[in-house]
Amino acid sequence: MKTRVQDAEKRKMCGYNCAQAVACTYCDLAGIDEDTARNLTQGFAVGMGGSMEATCGALIGAVNTLGLINKNPQKTMQSARKMIDKFKSQNGTVICRELKGVDDGIVKRECIDCVKDAAALLENELK
Repeated sequence: MKTRVQDAEKRKMCGYNCAQAVACTYCDLAGIDEDTARNLTQGFAVGMGGSMEATCGALIGAVNTLGLINKNPQKTMQSARKMIDKFKSQNGTVICRELKGVDDGIVKRECIDCVKDAAALLENELK
Protein backbone atom coordinates (compact mmCIF):
# COMPACT_ATOMS: atom_id res chain seq x y z
CA MET A 1 0.00 0.00 0.00
CA LYS A 2 2.96 2.36 0.31
CA THR A 3 2.47 3.58 -3.26
CA ARG A 4 -1.03 4.80 -2.38
CA VAL A 5 0.48 7.64 -0.35
CA GLN A 6 2.37 8.61 -3.50
CA ASP A 7 -0.85 8.24 -5.53
CA ALA A 8 -2.63 10.63 -3.15
CA GLU A 9 0.24 13.09 -3.50
CA LYS A 10 0.03 12.89 -7.31
CA ARG A 11 -3.72 13.52 -7.24
CA LYS A 12 -3.22 16.60 -5.09
CA MET A 13 -0.59 17.89 -7.52
CA CYS A 14 -3.04 17.30 -10.41
CA GLY A 15 -5.79 19.54 -9.04
CA TYR A 16 -7.73 17.40 -6.61
CA ASN A 17 -8.56 19.11 -3.33
CA CYS A 18 -7.03 17.54 -0.20
CA ALA A 19 -10.10 15.45 0.69
CA GLN A 20 -10.49 14.25 -2.89
CA ALA A 21 -6.82 13.31 -3.18
CA VAL A 22 -7.11 10.95 -0.23
CA ALA A 23 -10.63 9.60 -0.81
CA CYS A 24 -10.10 8.93 -4.51
CA THR A 25 -6.87 7.06 -3.82
CA TYR A 26 -8.70 4.54 -1.63
CA CYS A 27 -12.12 4.52 -3.33
CA ASP A 28 -11.62 1.00 -4.69
CA LEU A 29 -11.20 -0.30 -1.13
CA ALA A 30 -14.34 1.62 -0.14
CA GLY A 31 -16.35 0.04 -2.94
CA ILE A 32 -17.12 3.27 -4.80
CA ASP A 33 -15.94 4.68 -8.10
CA GLU A 34 -13.61 7.65 -8.31
CA ASP A 35 -16.26 10.06 -9.65
CA THR A 36 -18.47 9.30 -6.65
CA ALA A 37 -15.57 9.77 -4.22
CA ARG A 38 -14.58 13.01 -5.91
CA ASN A 39 -18.15 14.36 -5.80
CA LEU A 40 -18.67 13.33 -2.17
CA THR A 41 -15.56 15.21 -1.07
CA GLN A 42 -15.74 18.28 -3.31
CA GLY A 43 -17.10 20.51 -0.51
CA PHE A 44 -14.19 19.79 1.82
CA ALA A 45 -11.69 21.97 0.00
CA VAL A 46 -9.73 24.51 2.01
CA GLY A 47 -11.10 23.49 5.39
CA MET A 48 -14.67 22.93 4.16
CA GLY A 49 -16.35 25.23 1.71
CA GLY A 50 -13.19 27.27 1.23
CA SER A 51 -13.59 28.77 4.70
CA MET A 52 -10.38 27.39 6.26
CA GLU A 53 -12.41 27.27 9.49
CA ALA A 54 -12.84 23.50 9.74
CA THR A 55 -10.82 20.32 9.95
CA CYS A 56 -8.17 19.71 7.30
CA GLY A 57 -9.79 18.25 4.18
CA ALA A 58 -7.16 15.52 3.87
CA LEU A 59 -8.10 14.22 7.29
CA ILE A 60 -11.81 14.46 6.46
CA GLY A 61 -11.22 12.46 3.28
CA ALA A 62 -9.34 9.81 5.22
CA VAL A 63 -12.00 9.48 7.93
CA ASN A 64 -14.85 9.37 5.41
CA THR A 65 -13.10 6.66 3.44
CA LEU A 66 -12.33 4.74 6.61
CA GLY A 67 -16.04 4.64 7.43
CA LEU A 68 -16.92 3.34 3.98
CA ILE A 69 -14.32 0.60 4.29
CA ASN A 70 -14.98 -0.42 7.90
CA LYS A 71 -18.78 -0.29 7.88
CA ASN A 72 -18.53 -0.58 11.67
CA PRO A 73 -19.35 2.63 13.58
CA GLN A 74 -17.42 1.75 16.73
CA LYS A 75 -14.31 0.67 14.87
CA THR A 76 -14.49 3.72 12.65
CA MET A 77 -14.85 6.07 15.63
CA GLN A 78 -11.90 4.50 17.44
CA SER A 79 -9.70 4.55 14.35
CA ALA A 80 -10.78 8.10 13.47
CA ARG A 81 -9.85 9.29 16.96
CA LYS A 82 -6.40 7.67 16.61
CA MET A 83 -5.90 9.33 13.24
CA ILE A 84 -6.97 12.74 14.53
CA ASP A 85 -4.75 12.46 17.59
CA LYS A 86 -1.72 11.40 15.54
CA PHE A 87 -2.30 14.09 12.93
CA LYS A 88 -2.59 16.73 15.66
CA SER A 89 0.51 15.42 17.42
CA GLN A 90 2.50 15.54 14.18
CA ASN A 91 1.25 18.91 12.96
CA GLY A 92 0.12 20.81 16.04
CA THR A 93 -3.49 21.16 14.90
CA VAL A 94 -6.16 19.67 12.63
CA ILE A 95 -7.70 23.03 11.63
CA CYS A 96 -6.92 24.17 8.09
CA ARG A 97 -6.55 27.84 9.02
CA GLU A 98 -4.02 27.02 11.72
CA LEU A 99 -2.11 24.58 9.51
CA LYS A 100 -1.77 27.31 6.88
CA GLY A 101 -0.64 29.92 9.42
CA VAL A 102 -3.36 32.41 8.50
CA ASP A 103 -3.46 34.02 11.95
CA ASP A 104 0.15 33.76 13.12
CA GLY A 105 2.04 33.69 9.81
CA ILE A 106 3.64 30.34 10.64
CA VAL A 107 2.77 27.56 8.20
CA LYS A 108 2.68 24.37 10.24
CA ARG A 109 2.11 22.03 7.28
CA GLU A 110 1.68 22.43 3.54
CA CYS A 111 -1.38 20.86 1.91
CA ILE A 112 0.64 18.25 0.03
CA ASP A 113 2.18 17.10 3.32
CA CYS A 114 -1.24 16.98 5.00
CA VAL A 115 -2.43 14.72 2.18
CA LYS A 116 0.56 12.41 2.64
CA ASP A 117 0.08 12.39 6.43
CA ALA A 118 -3.63 11.59 6.19
CA ALA A 119 -3.06 8.85 3.59
CA ALA A 120 -0.35 7.26 5.74
CA LEU A 121 -2.59 7.41 8.82
CA LEU A 122 -5.44 5.81 6.89
CA GLU A 123 -3.17 3.03 5.65
CA ASN A 124 -2.01 2.40 9.19
CA GLU A 125 -5.60 2.00 10.39
CA LEU A 126 -6.43 -0.31 7.50
CA LYS A 127 -3.71 -2.81 8.46
